[in-house]
Amino acid sequence: MKALMSLLFLVSLVGCTGLPDGVSPVKNFNLEKYQGKWFEIARLDHSFERGLEQITAQYTIKQNGDVEVINRGFSTADKQWQQATGVAKFVETSDIGYLKVSFFRPFYGSYIIFGLDDDYQHAFVSGPDTSYLWFLSRTTTPPPKVMQQFITQASALGFDVDKLIYPAHPLPLSDK
Repeated sequence: MKALMSLLFLVSLVGCTGLPDGVSPVKNFNLEKYQGKWFEIARLDHSFERGLEQITAQYTIKQNGDVEVINRGFSTADKQWQQATGVAKFVETSDIGYLKVSFFRPFYGSYIIFGLDDDYQHAFVSGPDTSYLWFLSRTTTPPPKVMQQFITQASALGFDVDKLIYPAHPLPLSDK
């Protein structure tokens, strides 16, 4: 837990709300459809998630329009759950998938949704530069063609997809 919190703090301190070159946030974004539970299917390595499996992100709209963010994962080394709670806000308008997230206010980092299917089942997310990348899904087993689409699109945008990590999700985690 200390490692997760320490790195989240460091990311927040050095994070920014910029966009990586070539990455464009989705338009016609609908936060109500996006809220809820997502499973982390793939990511680039960062110490705040290192050693975690069964990673989920829960997004809940608060009364003031902000978004509560709860990231949770199981530490294989510590044999216990780790959780971090933060807040997200829109950088531009609420119909653009470009938010800033903070786990240690007042410091924020970019959360850019650059790929999203019409049914809000799969999301491709970036941070402020190409060292931050996530593939999120509503289920633990997205279709292979969606995974290939993520890899192709991320690679074209300059992300190092050869370094992707695929955290384990025991089945049927999507029913929990």
